[in-house]
Amino acid sequence: MERFLNVKLIGVVLILLFSCNEDKISENEFGTLKGQVVASGTNEPLADVKISTDPVSSTVFTDDQGRFTINDIAVGDYSVQAKKDGYLADFEPATINGNATSNVVFELLVSTANNRPPSAPVLLSPEENEVLPSIEAVFSWTSVDPEGDPLEYTLELRNDQNNDVLLFEELTDTTLTYSPLMLGAKYFWQVTASDDINDPVISPIGTFEVMEAPVDNRFLFVRKIGENNVIFSADEEGNEFQLTSQEVNSYRPRRHVAGNKIAYLQSNGADVDIFTMNRDGSEKFQVTSTFKPNGFNLNEINFSWPADTDRIYFPQFDKLYRITTNGQSVQLVYQTPDGSLISEVAVSENTNLIVLKTNNLDGYDVEIFTIDFNGNVQDTILSGVDGAVSGLSLSVTNQQILYAYDVTGFEAATYRRLDSRMFIYDMVAGTTIDVSGDEKPGGTNDLEPIFSPNEAFVIFTNTSNDGISQRNVYSIEILEDSRDLLFENAFMPDWE
Repeated sequence: MERFLNVKLIGVVLILLFSCNEDKISENEFGTLKGQVVASGTNEPLADVKISTDPVSSTVFTDDQGRFTINDIAVGDYSVQAKKDGYLADFEPATINGNATSNVVFELLVSTANNRPPSAPVLLSPEENEVLPSIEAVFSWTSVDPEGDPLEYTLELRNDQNNDVLLFEELTDTTLTYSPLMLGAKYFWQVTASDDINDPVISPIGTFEVMEAPVDNRFLFVRKIGENNVIFSADEEGNEFQLTSQEVNSYRPRRHVAGNKIAYLQSNGADVDIFTMNRDGSEKFQVTSTFKPNGFNLNEINFSWPADTDRIYFPQFDKLYRITTNGQSVQLVYQTPDGSLISEVAVSENTNLIVLKTNNLDGYDVEIFTIDFNGNVQDTILSGVDGAVSGLSLSVTNQQILYAYDVTGFEAATYRRLDSRMFIYDMVAGTTIDVSGDEKPGGTNDLEPIFSPNEAFVIFTNTSNDGISQRNVYSIEILEDSRDLLFENAFMPDWE
């Protein structure tokens, strides 16, 4: 009986031992899963992405860095899912090993299943049936994408004069400046918008016209549009025509009657060059290249294109050059003996006369004098005065010289003028008269004077001496104290 009890007791103990071994799970049968979720293409971390597994384990969400961790996940093979609204769900395989960390990375694609197309472009300018006073058009339109997707545009342009079709593709801005347009033509334009997800959408067809070539525009002036100076012409009724693009800085126009052309300055990086164009703004041609106009201030230099010649005279620091209008021949005409800078020039080739305005590096210590083509000084018009001088015009008779001078003698690093007035010097009589008269408004400057074609008037710019106010172009009859406003928001006039 005692032996039987001992055997039974041993059996019970063995059963208990085996039972305990079956219920205990080893630490090596658990692992850790870590990972990160980013946007496809940009690698931007995505937060609040739901992470789940199959077979099922814990469900977690990514943090601000797109990272997540699932601890104590049983060993085995899993399919891991990343899911977030607005993105396509993604699956990545993962093998979990005991007492180890496995890693996965998700790159989620934006979901386009419910993506909506952009609105059809609305054409803003040119306005419908507008007649443009320019050979340049500034196209603008608007389109909205509901999801804020980036848009690309295509602009198609046709006209009624030929079968040309101009396509401007892969545009990301909603404005486009184009020139030259055909004078007198009717144009048709249309814009297509694409979000690269949905089918492109297209605008209605817009129409506009370009005015006929101006034939009686004897006035030239400059107006600032945005950051650039733009050249305009106008007739005596004030009808204006834009000659140069607002995309480039163009100024100081001078019409050459015999050549039926307009010469002007145009910025080229840090330099300026002399260009010519037809009176309608077409056939623009760069005259200067190696030798360029230059001086103490590019806005203050001037050039001369004498009548009945194909040569243009321009300053380059202390030297005076001339160049043919085809740009083929450059000659040194004169160099100042004291190193002073030449800023302005007026030339009469048929009377062997050159009028020069020189100054120092700051624009002051001014002299206005005449020389012949051998460099011999003939007459001194202004010398030994303080203050700024600007504008230089030679009469048709080559006997009178027109200029503007700040009579206060004020000098400053900003080249500000306080009371600039216009004067005419008569080389025969040796006398000087004040043209500005008593009606010149106080606190203003008369600048950039030019003789009228009949020399009975002077055309000029008047503006406040604060240096920032609007500039306007006026005319005044010589020796008559009466001013007429010609063009508002305008400067650097010419009248031929």
